[in-house]
Amino acid sequence: MENKKVNEKHFGLRVDGDILAKFRYACGFHGRSANAQIIQLMLKFIAEYEAEHGKIELEK
Repeated sequence: MENKKVNEKHFGLRVDGDILAKFRYACGFHGRSANAQIIQLMLKFIAEYEAEHGKIELEK
């Protein structure tokens, strides 16, 4: 059985408590966890970057 979490990394983030509370509230309204929403925001940011500058090729 393949472990899909092999490439998952932990990413710590320092943020103001009020901002985090509001973010979590808004995420909950849309049925997402804060983590899932951050991933979606990151994917959108990457897609926008790649649309303007070309695909990012990672070294393996």
